[in-house]
Amino acid sequence: MNTLKQGDVVPNFSVKDESGNVVSLSDYRGKKLIVFFYPKASTPGCTAEACNLRDNYKELQEAGYELLGVSADSEKRQSNFKNKYEFPFPLLADEDKTVINAFGVWGLKKFMGREYDGIHRKTFLINEDGIVERVIDKVKTKDHAAQILE
Repeated sequence: MNTLKQGDVVPNFSVKDESGNVVSLSDYRGKKLIVFFYPKASTPGCTAEACNLRDNYKELQEAGYELLGVSADSEKRQSNFKNKYEFPFPLLADEDKTVINAFGVWGLKKFMGREYDGIHRKTFLINEDGIVERVIDKVKTKDHAAQILE
């Protein structure tokens, strides 16, 4: 797992969101961007994290940020997740792991003694020039917006 670090240039990507619209990194040039990766839509931790960002979306926007959520779920699953919880930001359906691999968040995980490959829950704060300003490795799902804004 070769994860992007502070100071790295984010490679451009294009992938569909929950509605089938193509979203590219270049769409966000000149804007500050939060890209948060989560393992699976509609699971407890991922729901807590995304709802916390939704509930603090205004403050994040006031700080100048746009948001993108990313997982390997299908467009349909992302759409159901977004609609159920009324997320005001796009959820990328990165089924072929284009963005996940570009950021280097796919790798070996351990859970209850079992090892498997999966998405590591990480958040990247990207500046207006497409450079990683900060990486949050230890995401607090219920208090994630505060971690970003600190």
